[in-house]
Amino acid sequence: MRQEENNMKVGFIGLGIMGAPMVGHLLDAGHTLHVYDINPVPEDLTGKGATACGSSREVAEKADIVFTMVPDTPHVEAALFGANGVAAGLMPGKIVVDMSSISPIETKSFAKRINDLGCDYLDAPVSGGEVGAKAASLTIMVGGPDKAFETVKPLFEKMGKNITLVGGNGDGQTTKVANQIIVALSIEAVAEALLFASKAGADPAKVQQALMGGFASSRVLEVHGERMVKRTFDPGFRIELHQKDLNLALSGARALGLSLPNTATCQELFNACAANGGKAWDHSGIVRALELLAGHEVGQNHRAAF
Repeated sequence: MRQEENNMKVGFIGLGIMGAPMVGHLLDAGHTLHVYDINPVPEDLTGKGATACGSSREVAEKADIVFTMVPDTPHVEAALFGANGVAAGLMPGKIVVDMSSISPIETKSFAKRINDLGCDYLDAPVSGGEVGAKAASLTIMVGGPDKAFETVKPLFEKMGKNITLVGGNGDGQTTKVANQIIVALSIEAVAEALLFASKAGADPAKVQQALMGGFASSRVLEVHGERMVKRTFDPGFRIELHQKDLNLALSGARALGLSLPNTATCQELFNACAANGGKAWDHSGIVRALELLAGHEVGQNHRAAF
């Protein structure tokens, strides 16, 4: 680690299933961490040397670079601009990095407000989920100025592996929304294929195995296809969170004057899952909405084989 990296004081707001392991990697790399969460700071982080702060403002006062990793757009706005928020504790020259997955449009507004305080802003949403956060293998999609990106990049490299500066503020969030469109449609396609195979009488586990050797092979088929076959819908990535992401896609599409028909269909299937108690299912649970339409569960004719 270069000396200037080690001297960077880092703040981190949001210590949930994603934020906590990300902070852990920064601590393991020797950085000074000032952290805040609305819930008590995990003892394993303070045990590694993280300093618990009483507010987002206090984090901003003590850190040179302030990360946020919270659930949705209103939470980011509250963390940045609410009472005792980050903005109240900033001094010119500091950098704010939002790693949440939120509205690209609101991101541009947040960036301008931070810029007006003499600070840089990066939007840097991630893909890879809890597994990627724990393994420090996240894909990080960044929007913002080049200089700020180069300053923060050594920290990104402690949390992820595929790190790309996509463009200006908002472009990172736009890329994340595009990612979530692809993931949703891919999961839905796998669900349709396995449901079709199962109702036709084929063993979906063997169908999945065969497809993994061909052009249809994908990480989604491998991981989410297995969840569908084995009926394991514990998250993972919750349906309600993917609903949020597709809402961003569809509202953005309306603003841009374009149609995303397959994205809209996926959202309706997620809505059907949520209406049947599935908000907290893994997003591979989208298959259950299709099963209701088909009157058939994937693998029901071969359940004894498991």
